[in-house]
Amino acid sequence: MGEQVAAFAAVDLGATSGRVIRAEVDPSGADGVRLREVVRFANAAEADDGGTLRWDLSSLFEQVLQGLQTAGEAGPLLGIGIDTWAVDYGLLDAAGQLLAEPVAYRDSRTEQVIEQVHAAVPPDELYGVSGMQHLPFNTIYQLAAERRGQLWDRADQALLLPDLLAYWLTGQRVSELTNASSTALLDQRSRAWSQVLMDRLGIPADLFPPVVEPGTQIGVLTAEIRERTGLGAVPVYAVGSHDTASAVASVPAEGSDFAYISSGTWSLVGVELDAPVLTEESRAANFTNELGVDGTVRYLRNVMGLWVLSESQRVWAERGQQIGIEQLLTGAAHVPARRTVLNVDHPDFLPPGDMPARLAAHARSTGQPEPVTPGEVARCVIDSLAVAYRRAIADATSLSGKPVRVVHIVGGGSRNALLCQAAADAIGLPVIAGPEEGTALGNVLVQARAARVLGGDLSALRRVGARGLELRHYEPDLSEYQAWAAVGSAFG
Repeated sequence: MGEQVAAFAAVDLGATSGRVIRAEVDPSGADGVRLREVVRFANAAEADDGGTLRWDLSSLFEQVLQGLQTAGEAGPLLGIGIDTWAVDYGLLDAAGQLLAEPVAYRDSRTEQVIEQVHAAVPPDELYGVSGMQHLPFNTIYQLAAERRGQLWDRADQALLLPDLLAYWLTGQRVSELTNASSTALLDQRSRAWSQVLMDRLGIPADLFPPVVEPGTQIGVLTAEIRERTGLGAVPVYAVGSHDTASAVASVPAEGSDFAYISSGTWSLVGVELDAPVLTEESRAANFTNELGVDGTVRYLRNVMGLWVLSESQRVWAERGQQIGIEQLLTGAAHVPARRTVLNVDHPDFLPPGDMPARLAAHARSTGQPEPVTPGEVARCVIDSLAVAYRRAIADATSLSGKPVRVVHIVGGGSRNALLCQAAADAIGLPVIAGPEEGTALGNVLVQARAARVLGGDLSALRRVGARGLELRHYEPDLSEYQAWAAVGSAFG
């Protein structure tokens, strides 16, 4: 890394943990990007006194400020970018104050309003405008539930979570495109809020601020934030604020014939397109068209992800059994492949709770061996994910017509060798794993271009980001392919 580096801070909040990363970028691009985590903190939704699952975003923000201060102590920052999970939001009153901590998407409040929404906007019409797959926690359903609550009459505006954090840093309100597209309220063609949908659902036209593209400067740190962090008037940039958008921007792809799996709490599995696929066949297959960096479309399916395994670890820990991921994977490696393969996307696996018991119940109901030991549970989850990945990529290529010759796995799951090899075998294509910190890397690459430290299109940014990465390659065992295909056929 050369001496004249440019430094940025990436705020990356996930549903189970958050971190602030200091990134140093070589302006020549030759030495790529160096990432250093300066603070990490836990995150979890907790039930309030009324039983509603909420995020403690105010406490998370305090952790973010501490991280930004630490990041700045190593030298000046040229920018800050924020990415989080999608669909959740905070309500502000007319004075710009948060009315309540944001409700978490795993809360059950939307169950009673989905039919009401579909009566106002039939599912095929909704898909034709928004291009979003049906998920019970999409923002459109959350707002329908919100309208029945006590805060609605006091709400002046709503901000998606990365936009809310940016507002607290800068005093400026925007809606960043990639996260806005996940709400099912954005018009795919105009890339703006759909007034037709909002009118049909009784949502004020100005509930959300106007949409801005990744790379837009939102503002600079307010005087109060500067004093608290010791930073100067650092710009805050809109990046791919949907964490998957940033992760996909970091994919070290050569050419366009690739599929991606952003593997973490959720697994987002799909291909990158130039235009959305809004056909009835696409809707029936439950594919989503999320907007990405530089006019791209992330055509993908949400797969339940490693949440099932991390929630199992939490349950075991509550029972006094602390089991780390390496121990789990060691145990799983001694369990025969495809011993128990379940539909990991079943709604039973969405809410928090006794995940091992749920897995065992589904195994019983399908006549398969029950996973009992932690190693058997881990193997069950990994194999079930591999089959879900296989189906999602096959469907994505069929529905979009996009050819795929290689699969990139980015995010935390990229360091899970057992999962990566199972994915390669099940899909029948080479898998390239890495970067692990794909979300932060994509966040920084967009910032660096916005600050004119880097230039070029998305492919050029990816080439810079790939320099210096330690990527792991997994070749498919084609002798295993048919066995995986037979398992996958059980799910249609």
